[in-house]
Amino acid sequence: MKKADIKNLSVEDIKVQLEGAKANYAKLKLAHKISPVENPIQIRDLRKTIARLNTELTNKQ
Repeated sequence: MKKADIKNLSVEDIKVQLEGAKANYAKLKLAHKISPVENPIQIRDLRKTIARLNTELTNKQ
């Protein structure tokens, strides 16, 4: 998710997106520990998206 897209979201939408991203991140990390994921860059991208969402949530509150 791009920074510009995140800025346009409301606080509630950011919280929903954050919960979904964290759940997806945990699932992907577990799958990667069991057997390597085809595209491990997805893990890094999800981690950065979570950080962007947290930053924007802090700025809006």
